[in-house]
Amino acid sequence: MGKGDRSTRRGKVVRGTFGKSRPKASTLRKAKAAAAKAAAETPEPAQG
Repeated sequence: MGKGDRSTRRGKVVRGTFGKSRPKASTLRKAKAAAAKAAAETPEPAQG
C-alpha cells in the first residue's frame, strides 16, 4: 500500500490515473449536481 498500489489514492496520483479512490473533478461536480437536484425535488415533510 503505497505509491505502487493502483487501488490507493497515492498510487493513482503517482500513475496519473483516476478511479473510485480518486475521482475526476468533473465526476464530482456531476454527482454533486445530481444530489442537489434530487434534494430539491423531494418535498420536505411538514412539521407539526
